[in-house]
Amino acid sequence: MLFRNRFLLLLALAALLALLSLSLQFFHLIPVSVAKNGVSSKSRKRIMPDPVTEPPGMDPLYEALLYCNIPSVAERSMEGHAPHHFKLVSVHVFIRHGDRYPLYVIPKTKRPEIDCTLVANRKPYHPKLEAFVSHMSKGSGASFESPLHSLPLFPNHPLCEMGELTQTGVVQHLQNGQLLRDIYLKKHQLLPSDWSPDQLYLETTGKSRTLQSGLALLYGFLPDFDWKKVYFRHQPSALFCSGSCYCPMRNHYLEKEQRRQYLLRLKNSQLERAYGEMAKVVDIPTKQLRAANPIDSLLCHFCHNLSFPCTGNGCIDMEHFKVIKTHQMEDERERREKKLYLGYALLGAHPILNQTVGRMLRAAEGRSEEVFALYSAHDVTLSPVLSALGLTEARFPRFAARLIFELWQDRDEPREHAVRVLYNGVDVTFHTSFCQDHRRRWPKPMCPLDNLVRFVRRDMLVALGSGSTNYYDACHRKGF
Repeated sequence: MLFRNRFLLLLALAALLALLSLSLQFFHLIPVSVAKNGVSSKSRKRIMPDPVTEPPGMDPLYEALLYCNIPSVAERSMEGHAPHHFKLVSVHVFIRHGDRYPLYVIPKTKRPEIDCTLVANRKPYHPKLEAFVSHMSKGSGASFESPLHSLPLFPNHPLCEMGELTQTGVVQHLQNGQLLRDIYLKKHQLLPSDWSPDQLYLETTGKSRTLQSGLALLYGFLPDFDWKKVYFRHQPSALFCSGSCYCPMRNHYLEKEQRRQYLLRLKNSQLERAYGEMAKVVDIPTKQLRAANPIDSLLCHFCHNLSFPCTGNGCIDMEHFKVIKTHQMEDERERREKKLYLGYALLGAHPILNQTVGRMLRAAEGRSEEVFALYSAHDVTLSPVLSALGLTEARFPRFAARLIFELWQDRDEPREHAVRVLYNGVDVTFHTSFCQDHRRRWPKPMCPLDNLVRFVRRDMLVALGSGSTNYYDACHRKGF
């Protein structure tokens, strides 16, 4: 009897503790689930600072983990969220390629040993990985714009080549594609089951990592797509500027921005000391090491959990990595403050944003062509677009970053169209320059299409202070 009473008492205490724990979690007094890389699922999808879940100050390792974007559980996102009386009309997706092998080698060190074949028994994994490889193997006769037809459709080297997409990068975009499929096709029926080739617009630079990233996302979005219905266009410029690439003023702003970066680096004695120590490890002049852009290779080691390089003189260590990463963060902060980059961004992003606006306007008129557009690009593509949009607090584009423009039609007022802008799943519409103040005047949770059109075709160029609303004139302004 006594044993039974004690058992019941312990059972009651356990129930009370469980109830107390749930209550504390409900009221956010203790942390709840932790998602990938130890970052809470709430903070992982934010681009704006969150004082509760993010480190109180600059944390280079935290930022590096976010940059790696290591796949784990499916992330929650805000894509496709709209009142029930709104109809999704078109979607325009800008992506950065997925995780890649370094573009640079640290001199006199061994290359990171990373296998770029795609295998099921290696993490990270995706349920569609084998099917993706099988489908890519059938695409040798795909009709792509030259020179894309000469590129491999999936990574397949036992030791990665320089800049090659890794299995992590493929999985990142299979996840992106599946997420967008669940939202835009299953929920909103953006494309019919018998979709036609002219309903897609696909464009990529001439790098294998961007073509393969685009194909991975497309396969997640449209599994087992018909190769005859898919056509990737080649974009020679990382800015996706098409026939509007010659812009002297843009280059002028870029030179001023590069000068700012150089001066900031000269002032950072801790950075110079770290470079000096690393140069001694690999026994080369500091200038030569700096030219090899060691952060690119070190980030690869970090993202793939590999030891940093060592020689007979010692090792490059985590402290060196943290110093360089911290400098990158300080550089981004000063870039926002000095605003020299903004001029470059406004002129650099204008052509691709102008193309996007043109597609939106045609879709708003009821045309069914190019209702899903995908640009498979680079960090140097997304970064100026983010700055031009006024998303000053947006983090530097991580591997497999996605920036999405959604066009919606109000069923109650069919002539009214509105846009949403999302960055890595976060709705940033009301953080953009063209819609920051509109929320107070418009009750709908999105922004009028007219605001975006006016911003791209007038306000972006006016912001340069040239007095011109013509892109060619803004690019060729005399006397600068």
